[in-house]
Amino acid sequence: MDFKSKQKKYLQGSLTITDEVHACLRAIADTRDYNIYVQVYTEEAISKAKELDRRIAKGQPVGKLAGMILSIKDVLCYAGHPVTAGSKILSGFKSMITATGIQKLLDEDAIIIGSVNCDEFAMGSSNENSIYGPTKNGFDKERIPGGSSGASAVSVQLDTCLVALGTDTGGSVRQPAAFCGVIGMKPSYGRISRYGLIAYASSFDQMGLLSKDLYALSLVLSVAAGSDPLDSTSSTLAVENYHDFEEQPQKKRIAYFTECIDHPSLNAQNKNLFISQIDSLKSLGHTVEKISFPLIDYLVPTYYVLTTAEASSNLSRYDGIRYGHRAPDSKDIHELYRRTRDEGFGLEVKRRIMLGTFVLSSGYYDAYYTKAQKARRLIKSQMEALWDKFDFIAMPCTTGKPWKIGTMDEDPVAVYLSDVFTVMANLCGIPAINLPYKGNEEDDKYYGFQVLAPYMQEKNLLSFINKSLFLA
Repeated sequence: MDFKSKQKKYLQGSLTITDEVHACLRAIADTRDYNIYVQVYTEEAISKAKELDRRIAKGQPVGKLAGMILSIKDVLCYAGHPVTAGSKILSGFKSMITATGIQKLLDEDAIIIGSVNCDEFAMGSSNENSIYGPTKNGFDKERIPGGSSGASAVSVQLDTCLVALGTDTGGSVRQPAAFCGVIGMKPSYGRISRYGLIAYASSFDQMGLLSKDLYALSLVLSVAAGSDPLDSTSSTLAVENYHDFEEQPQKKRIAYFTECIDHPSLNAQNKNLFISQIDSLKSLGHTVEKISFPLIDYLVPTYYVLTTAEASSNLSRYDGIRYGHRAPDSKDIHELYRRTRDEGFGLEVKRRIMLGTFVLSSGYYDAYYTKAQKARRLIKSQMEALWDKFDFIAMPCTTGKPWKIGTMDEDPVAVYLSDVFTVMANLCGIPAINLPYKGNEEDDKYYGFQVLAPYMQEKNLLSFINKSLFLA
């Protein structure tokens, strides 16, 4: 039953929110071996549910999200609750603030049932780079769920919540959504405030959403979106009711890139599913055109130069002085810094800090960082030119099947290259969504169809999905 139908029954009194919370808590208990949750807010969630049921029984008003049960990624701050970003360096830290996006949801009576695992500081594509260990894919315990919001995807996949709040810096919502067979959306940069989101790369990070229910995802976006005086990068553009889908009788113009479907890393099964969906769109009367985008090979290098540079700067604040892990028995301040950061950060985070520090260094700044900024501007301008002719861009979401846990530990570059189809949306700051295929083959469940839209066109994108492309 979708959320819209459930909420109607909650308000009529034929279902209770308390029973729904207990069902989610049972699902969490039954799926502990998947290593999804790092904190479960059992008593808090039950107490909130009972309060909402009492208010409904008395005929008192409740918020738009009454009955909406959420998980939050362990990089999103929730006052009075631990937040560690999957890292030892933040061990024992409790947030003093609540992320603006989360506060807006709480104000409309959403229930947060717990925080979920993620790659350390959201740096990873597999959910293996966490102090808590890897999360397992709900389809196959031997396989990764994707990352960095892998546990967010599995929390929805295994029905422990209705919507998961993740973050998407280069595909960290959409890629695990594809691997786990759920919907995953990255809104436009600035659509949801980044205040209270532990930064990885500030010009790329954006809170994202995962669900099996398109309406529920769209409703949560409608509530969470909007400007925020605490985040100067948040957009002041008006928020639309994204969950009120338009009928959209007109046909759309959709492009897809030759360089994507002919990319050497795209496996045959994924390609066939993509082409089949393109044919389906054509049969619905949409105009679909294959075009060239020669800059595809520059996406991943540009993304990793810029994001590691920003990470190097953002993560300099974790030094053991004010909060989190602190190396004991250090002789002086320099040893304290060195030992704290060496002990507190994992291998992948250290790798990205070192790479970012290198590209920002005096001898290499122009050769790498400045050149990458120019490449980003060129990529963005060429994408913007396409919106004069097309309404949407379609792309595969991933290159291949999720790998088995531990098999890519010695090949980080191959992992980086697997982001080739998702980083475009982050480089350009535009909205993008992954949709699971309905495919007939056993492995079809591991792939997703991705659609990108112009900046701040979430309403058009979601209405199009609801009318023409909702595949789950």
